[in-house]
Amino acid sequence: MQCVPDIYIDSMGYAFTLPLFKYLGGCRVGSYVHYPTISTDMLSVVKNQNARFNNATFITRNPFLSKVKLIYYYLFAFLYGLVGSCSDIVMVNSSWTLNHILSLWKVGHCTNIVYPPCDVHTFLDIPLEEKKMTPGHLLVSVGQFRPEKNHPLQIRAFAKLLNMRKTESLPSLKLVLIGGCRNQDDEFRVNQLRRLCEDLGVQEDVEFKINIPFDELKNYLSKGTIGLHTMWNEHFGIDAGPDKEVTGDLVKSSLPVKEEEKQELNCGVVECMAAGTIILAHNSGGPKLDIVIPYEGEVTGFLAESEEGYAETMAHILSMSEEKRLQIRNNARASVSRFSDQEFEVTFLSSMEKLFK
Repeated sequence: MQCVPDIYIDSMGYAFTLPLFKYLGGCRVGSYVHYPTISTDMLSVVKNQNARFNNATFITRNPFLSKVKLIYYYLFAFLYGLVGSCSDIVMVNSSWTLNHILSLWKVGHCTNIVYPPCDVHTFLDIPLEEKKMTPGHLLVSVGQFRPEKNHPLQIRAFAKLLNMRKTESLPSLKLVLIGGCRNQDDEFRVNQLRRLCEDLGVQEDVEFKINIPFDELKNYLSKGTIGLHTMWNEHFGIDAGPDKEVTGDLVKSSLPVKEEEKQELNCGVVECMAAGTIILAHNSGGPKLDIVIPYEGEVTGFLAESEEGYAETMAHILSMSEEKRLQIRNNARASVSRFSDQEFEVTFLSSMEKLFK
């Protein structure tokens, strides 16, 4: 074999290449895992026959198909754990990913959390004080129009919030859904969301901004009071910077990432917090375990799960005084410094040292 490297690092999710480089190439191998190819949550969903975006309804309704899929998942999980255990070092991007990798790969002695680099500095020039030219509040959602982003939950919760406004003294509200459409399937989903708005009678209060430039995205974040995120078990949201080409929330960089990884490069929870929106994220995954957590004992954002939970929490945020919201914004912005490019460099190089010894 020619051009065999001394060290091989997989950051693409190609775990099945690890034993090839380790045992055939004689390399020291490392992994940086953003999202496990299969997770214990995926196994639970199939086992309990729960319908999800990655577990079709026709399978959940058929015990035989569910059993076949579960056997396939368990076999794949076993093989995935086997090849992953070949790693000399493992880096994961969140506590959520850590828990799943420890369960599947069982290499706790060489596994560390290395938070991904988020370009928080891009948003630090946005003032945190509320400067409204018109009365009311803007609620901003940033996320590609994919099933797992669960935009219907945002719209239904917003409709409940508007109904609450009729009985409570809430200001005028507008929900802006910002995202990218990759193909006709995404465009079809957007049309379905528009119809949902019409069915709920909120079409005049919801705007769709598709494939907008980064500067326009940043402008909306600067005006937003609340940043919405509804994806279940999101591992981590990665940055969208002005030095990259942005299509909605999709970032095209020069890094050799595979297509599904590109789709996860989005202006996520961290960037919304850096921009000064008060984040309301799903009570699961990275937002719950790593991001929307107290900073020096102070609140940095909020979590919810159900339509009612989201609506009630949005109403709670809007009922706060401007001073209280400003305090939360300051806490959130201070807390996201641990996700900066500089912090990533330090932790990444520290973990990598073991491969050179």
